[in-house]
Amino acid sequence: MQSAREKRIREHINAMRQKTILVIGDLMLDEFIWGRVTRISPEAPVPVVHVTRESAYPGGAANVARNLADFGIRTIMCGMAGRDLNGRKRLSLLSAAQIDASGILLSSAFATIVKTRIIARNQQVVRVDREDQSRLNSAELRKLKSLLERIMKNVDAVIIEDYGKGFVTQNLVDFIVAKAQEHRILVTVDPNPNNPLHWRGATLIKPNRSEAFAVARMSDSNSDDQLFLAGERLLQEWQVPYLLITLGEDGMMLFHPPKKPYHSPTKAREVYDVSGAGDTVIAFLTAALAAGIAPEEATDLANHAAGVVVGKLGTATVNDSELVMSFLQDA
Repeated sequence: MQSAREKRIREHINAMRQKTILVIGDLMLDEFIWGRVTRISPEAPVPVVHVTRESAYPGGAANVARNLADFGIRTIMCGMAGRDLNGRKRLSLLSAAQIDASGILLSSAFATIVKTRIIARNQQVVRVDREDQSRLNSAELRKLKSLLERIMKNVDAVIIEDYGKGFVTQNLVDFIVAKAQEHRILVTVDPNPNNPLHWRGATLIKPNRSEAFAVARMSDSNSDDQLFLAGERLLQEWQVPYLLITLGEDGMMLFHPPKKPYHSPTKAREVYDVSGAGDTVIAFLTAALAAGIAPEEATDLANHAAGVVVGKLGTATVNDSELVMSFLQDA
């Protein structure tokens, strides 16, 4: 027989799965090369990795979409894709993950961003990045706005995932926020401090601790008072009703004036890999808020989801059974 706690989380999960979410941002391809190390190279003081298998997943903003789709939430992806081999591979992976790619623009001038991680002995040995930052030209931006005009009529929330690779601009953000307000849907943002933008009109912004202090132009003394002050400054600067600062091993802090800041302690039991944990947080937090779940409960839900994925190697996702079990173990 279900406990009241399990019944409530399953009701939340069912409500989230009724929503449609649009994810907008920098698209990448995440490659993983798995192997074993038995010796050090005679050529240089580095390990020799004997490859045992390889895998690839949609990366960057597409990893946010993958978190949603793998959980059974209808997801539409918007971004830029190259017409190169890696771009075709990424589109194939999106299709396999049942992610609607109707918001993706294709460009021969755009080189697909690829992040290759080599993993041995259950830890990352090195990461190799191949990227070419490029912005939308005026014709591409017009085409994108036309796509968004159509898509945003039929979604419940929008996530802007900015990896600072050039796709997310102030012009695009202003258009998205205006359309979201027109259709009365929420907009959440995972910002990049290297791409300072104005977010007025958005619903929630989710920086991590170092990003929050950087944007607030403050040094981090690891004190709660400094964290609260940074939160107040960001709320004033960004002019949004909600701010969530992720705190790594200390969990996360939700700011929602006039209420007091809400601290959700970490739910992770084991940490193997933090890759993509922030993507999981913004995905589940947005889905929960779109489903009408109270902000504090939505924060805890996102925290539990992130706690599951950091216990897995690679950019992982979470299923409903894992999420329910995390809540029950925390009871």
